[in-house]
Amino acid sequence: MKLYCLSGHPTLPCNVLKFKSTTIMLDCGLDMTSTLNFLPLPLVQSPRLSSLPGWSLKDGNAFLDKTELIDLSTVDVILISNYHCMMALPYITEHTGFTGTVYATEPTVQIGRLLMEELVNFIERVPKAQSASLWKNKDIQRLLPSPLKDAVEVSTWRRCYTMQEVNSALSKIQLVGYSQKIELFGAVQVTPLSSGYALGSSNWIIQSHYEKVSYVSGSSLLTTHPQPMDQASLKNSDVLILTGLTQIPTANPDGMVGEFCSNLALTVRNGGNVLVPCYPSGVIYDLLECLYQYIDSAGLSSIPFYFISPVANSSLEFSQIFAEWLCHNKQTKVYLPEPPFPHAELIQTNKLKHYPSIHGDFSNDFRQPCVVFTGHPSLRFGDVVHFMELWGKSSLNTVIFTEPDFSYLEALAPYQPLAMKCIYCPIDTRLNFIQVSKLLKEVQPLHVVCPEQYTQPPPAQSHRMDLMVDCQPPAMSYRRAEVLALPFKRRYEKIEIMPELADSLVPMEIKPGISLATVSAVLRTKDNKHVLQPPPRPTQPTGGKKRKRASDDIPDCKVLKPLLSGSIPVDQFVQTLEKHGFSDIKVEDTAKGHIVLLQEAETLIQIEEDSTHIICDDDEVLRVRLRDLVLKFLQKF
Repeated sequence: MKLYCLSGHPTLPCNVLKFKSTTIMLDCGLDMTSTLNFLPLPLVQSPRLSSLPGWSLKDGNAFLDKTELIDLSTVDVILISNYHCMMALPYITEHTGFTGTVYATEPTVQIGRLLMEELVNFIERVPKAQSASLWKNKDIQRLLPSPLKDAVEVSTWRRCYTMQEVNSALSKIQLVGYSQKIELFGAVQVTPLSSGYALGSSNWIIQSHYEKVSYVSGSSLLTTHPQPMDQASLKNSDVLILTGLTQIPTANPDGMVGEFCSNLALTVRNGGNVLVPCYPSGVIYDLLECLYQYIDSAGLSSIPFYFISPVANSSLEFSQIFAEWLCHNKQTKVYLPEPPFPHAELIQTNKLKHYPSIHGDFSNDFRQPCVVFTGHPSLRFGDVVHFMELWGKSSLNTVIFTEPDFSYLEALAPYQPLAMKCIYCPIDTRLNFIQVSKLLKEVQPLHVVCPEQYTQPPPAQSHRMDLMVDCQPPAMSYRRAEVLALPFKRRYEKIEIMPELADSLVPMEIKPGISLATVSAVLRTKDNKHVLQPPPRPTQPTGGKKRKRASDDIPDCKVLKPLLSGSIPVDQFVQTLEKHGFSDIKVEDTAKGHIVLLQEAETLIQIEEDSTHIICDDDEVLRVRLRDLVLKFLQKF
């Protein structure tokens, strides 16, 4: 069993597991932090951004960082954990020769589609007059400012995919439900489990008849809107692959939400606007729910909230219709019937308005002060670029970062000098190190495998030994472009016996509770399933020619000699010898058993735990007579 690591980002994993003749890709996350090395893409020409001397590269479409560690056309299936971990799917399904199947839950697919659609829309609506690609030449790259000159394999970076490629990739996905068992070529069985992190997010069980591998990625124990995490099914794992822990282990999500609300209220009371760079799904649902409870008490009833995204309407509607994927409290509301999320009421009362872009109706309805939720969190493309340019010169305004995927200082760099206030309230509900250590003690896997970053404290906090995975035995680690041989050997295989063959078996009890039977059969293997069949009957010779059958190639099975079991009690054996006329018998003890010496017959019988030898001089009649006396004490089967 081997694990290939194709991603260096532990919360955007992409690993390939080779197990029992199957090749399984675990997630295909897209690391978009490379976009921070490029200029923002404004909706209208910005002389200020264009004249930045330290940010001269403008090809904002380069995203994919790939590796040639494994031929991706050999991948049989892809298992998706959550919608953030499927953003690289079109690159794999459309450009590598991949012909397999992708498995994911319905909310993961639908919300993943929205994220991809928004990304494509943000890029394509800002067409570029020319494309910059010469900078990827190694001789030119080394002359560029850091970090671009240090970037790895820039020649493999790709432009953003198109909606045609997105739709083609999504057509290869097969929808699955929690606890549904999926057979892969008869070799292994995969099962998605609720991970508690996002709508439809999953952990995966990969198991054969005798081995079990658990893949834990992007999980949460907090009681937000998704179904709670299924921990019990992770027990008895031979190997547990752990990825997708929180990126901010020292920040409490509840505390960050409280800080978000208080800073938002303070800004709008002072007449300023609040900008929240965010994804169109996920944390925004929880932020809107908290604001729903906070608005009246904070005196914000008259402040408009705007959600601007090409997929804003679809995202808000999807969150209300995936009732079976929600936690129990929100499911209960659906059956009342009530909308499970309170942002439905915010929309009905016109406190929350959503728009596909800043053009059209938004321009007519826009009034200040206000709160705007829009993307992209990198501040490199999308409507957020316009608001950073519009509001950045006033100290009354505030930008609040809630997504932990990007360094907010790097995101803000092209907009400096900036007068608006910047608040960092990262909200990441995924497992922290204390929670994961407790989880591992409860499920007790034999081996834990995780990214190298989780086996040591963060570089900035090297003294914090509590900010690493703590388990026994210590976790095995992997890094990008590394192949890890998992400490796991297959020992058993399940074989099915045909009914007619089973009927012919005659088991004999050799020990209390243990019975054995000999079998003469043919082992057939097809689609990774093994079947014992009765041996073919010998064909009767005929005068004429006969078509050759496949079974004729199998040699006739020889008649097997019976197997013997049991032990020979020496005292009773000696008494039996005396009854049959043997005299002058002497018994000697040895390290391995006993020697029975028939001095008169000049014969020696050596009795050991696993064998018996009769040694006599060319007297076959005597040897057979003694053999029959020995066999009286043994069982045949």
